[in-house]
Amino acid sequence: MRDEEILALFFARSQQAIVHCREQYGGYCRKIALQILGSEEDAAEVENDVYLAAWQSIPPKKPQPLLPWLGALTRSKAIDRRRAETAQKRGGDQYALTLEELEGCLSGEDGRELPDRLALQEALDRFLDSLSKKERVPFMRRYWWCDSVKEIAAARGVSEGAVKTSLARTRTKLKAFLEKEGFDL
Repeated sequence: MRDEEILALFFARSQQAIVHCREQYGGYCRKIALQILGSEEDAAEVENDVYLAAWQSIPPKKPQPLLPWLGALTRSKAIDRRRAETAQKRGGDQYALTLEELEGCLSGEDGRELPDRLALQEALDRFLDSLSKKERVPFMRRYWWCDSVKEIAAARGVSEGAVKTSLARTRTKLKAFLEKEGFDL
C-alpha cells in the first residue's frame, strides 16, 4: 500500500491505517527501537507508542514520505524511553556506544548543553551535505540509526576495520567543522 493510501486511512480515522503501517513499516520501526533499547519487549512497546503518536498527529500532519517520519518518531520515542530507564541496559548497547564515539565532537550530555541547538542542527545539516555518499551513509547508519559496525560493514561489503576507519575520519572532520563554525567543544 502506498503512503498516500495509508495517510488517507489516517485522515478517515480508520484503524486500518495502523494495521497497514504495522505491515509495511513495523520491522523498520522495531529495528530502530531495538538498536537503541536492546530489548525486543521494549522495542515492541515503542513501536506501539509510535502508532499511537501517529494516530494522534495525523491529521493535521501529513508526513510525506511516511517512512523517514516514522523512523524519526521511533528514534525519538526510543531515546526518550532509554533516558527514562534507571536500570542497566540488557545488552546490545549500540546507542551508548555511538554516544561514546561522538563524545569528542559534541560537548555535554548528547550535545544538549550547546547554547543554540538550532544553530547546531543547521551546522550538522551543512556538514552532512558536504560529505560524499560513501562517507555519509555509514555515518548516518551508525550515529542516527545506531547500526553496529558489523551491520554497516556487511551492508557495504567492506571489512569492519574499513568502517571503523571511515567513521573515525568522519568524526575528525565533524569536530574540525564544528570548531570552524564556532562551536566550543
